[in-house]
Amino acid sequence: MPPTPSASSDTPTFPWRDGNRFELLIDGGAFFPAMLDAVAAARSFVLLEMYLVESGQVADQFITAFCDAAARGVAVYLLLDDFGTRGLTRSDRERLSAGRVEVAYFNRLHYGRLRRNFFRDHRKLLVIDGGRAFVGGMGLTDEFAPVRPAQPPWRETVVAIAGPVVADWHHLFTHTWRRYARSAVNPPPTAPSAVAGARLGRVCYTRGIAYPEIQRSALNRIRRAVQRVWIATAYFVPSSKLRRALIRAARRGVEVRLLLPGPHSDHPAVRHAGRRFYYRLLHHGVRIFEYQPRFTHSKVLLCDDWVSIGSSNIDRWTMRWNLEANQEIADADFAADVHAMLNSDFAESKEYLLPHWKNRPWYRRLLERFWGGVDVWLERWFGGHDKTPR
Repeated sequence: MPPTPSASSDTPTFPWRDGNRFELLIDGGAFFPAMLDAVAAARSFVLLEMYLVESGQVADQFITAFCDAAARGVAVYLLLDDFGTRGLTRSDRERLSAGRVEVAYFNRLHYGRLRRNFFRDHRKLLVIDGGRAFVGGMGLTDEFAPVRPAQPPWRETVVAIAGPVVADWHHLFTHTWRRYARSAVNPPPTAPSAVAGARLGRVCYTRGIAYPEIQRSALNRIRRAVQRVWIATAYFVPSSKLRRALIRAARRGVEVRLLLPGPHSDHPAVRHAGRRFYYRLLHHGVRIFEYQPRFTHSKVLLCDDWVSIGSSNIDRWTMRWNLEANQEIADADFAADVHAMLNSDFAESKEYLLPHWKNRPWYRRLLERFWGGVDVWLERWFGGHDKTPR
């Protein structure tokens, strides 16, 4: 089941495929055990593409699982981002090497190559034996798991996948792996059979601004939405095109909601930079909610009965510099599950109304102006490169 050729032979595209099964896994207490069980059951190969991997209890569990799989003859390939794995200790790296796990690092950091260092592999993908996959916004870190009583785990969403679309995830992994690894991925992708509960799915990805498919797909769906556009994202610094699309959708009567981080965030500066857009969005009928209990790291887009879940945030930096990948799903029943999940999150959020927002304290306005200025400066000075490093 090869990908569809595109205008550039170096850029595969993937069609919609029927006969898939998708399952929502909410938070690390659900998706980490499912992922570990899948690795333990692997008989042929394991593929992991991951941005954030930091030594701790979660990483230790996965390293053990990967080494155990390799010991029983399973081929294990890890494609890790060099910047995102700065928190992975030397001893853990040595464990992987001693365990005969194949590891490649995306875009090694080099002094003197400032701009090229910005390109990062932000995808989060696990493929098992070509028949199962997990896609979302997770990292192999303790932040996502309930292992630290003093700190609540990050709110995250992952989709478990079975069916023909898994072969496309396999293709996407091998397409990137061959650029940064010395060995080939074996076996090559095969076409899994359709499974019960047939649902349409498509692999959608970006390669920085050189191939912005996720952005194009999201804008097209927002522009065509007739009932709802609900977006959950951890970092909200939207492009002008996206802001206009959201405003126009709200003007034509579509219910537009944004679920964004509240007081808990790993990058408060990004939150302040994005808040400078609240006034105009609220003025035109976009509803804005900030999640209160903990940091919401989810990346979910719901437009009527279409859903996109994966690694891509709604911020300009991500869309310009990162490799990203989302699972798109067109199915009314799955969309209903996502609708219920987001409704639960909205119930734990604070909604900002325009009169209240206009009366926010002066120091918050100052933070928005300052960090908004930093965002504009970064976009001006570092936003012009469009080639993925090799």
